[in-house]
Amino acid sequence: MALTTVLVTVSECAQLSSFICRTGAQTCFRTLCCKGPPPPRAEYDVVCIGLTGSGKTSLLSRLCNEATDNISPTTGFSIKAVPFQNAILNVKELGGADSIKKYWSRYYQGSQGVVFVLDSASSDEDLEVARNELHSALQHPQLCTLPFLILANHQDKPAARSVQEISKYFPVILWQPGPQFYVEDVGLCVFAFLILIVLYVHQ
Repeated sequence: MALTTVLVTVSECAQLSSFICRTGAQTCFRTLCCKGPPPPRAEYDVVCIGLTGSGKTSLLSRLCNEATDNISPTTGFSIKAVPFQNAILNVKELGGADSIKKYWSRYYQGSQGVVFVLDSASSDEDLEVARNELHSALQHPQLCTLPFLILANHQDKPAARSVQEISKYFPVILWQPGPQFYVEDVGLCVFAFLILIVLYVHQ
């Protein structure tokens, strides 16, 4: 597969989101006209990894419209179904503690995409650790060709780095064969990642 590196802007994500909405509207129109039951939504399995404190659990809770109060770090793993108009992302979140990271590879099987959540306000040292962890994960045979998303979380923090700054810390992954995204807007750009997975799975 040819390498595809994409730097996604909010405007581009909005366009992709609009495409999904139009697709959903067309499906609803056909359903109403034909008076048949709606087709089942396609489901895609994604593994979500990142260091402790990157905000994986809070991010997934927001995408599922769940409360984000009193969230504690994930110990082990958890699974959330992120709903869209015509699809569902089954996201398997893996805890980021040192005692858990060594077991990440046990949960890779069946994944169709990878989300790596990063604290945008991380120190240089933590960014180095994050880069090494992502590089190690993407060398695994079950992940090495999958689409992956680096999600720059916590953009509201004063010390948050831009996508352009963060992408400079991850030059090694530019050699990965899977399609890539570097994004900072959480809500809109997950739509774009969903489209990428669909295109990858059905190519």
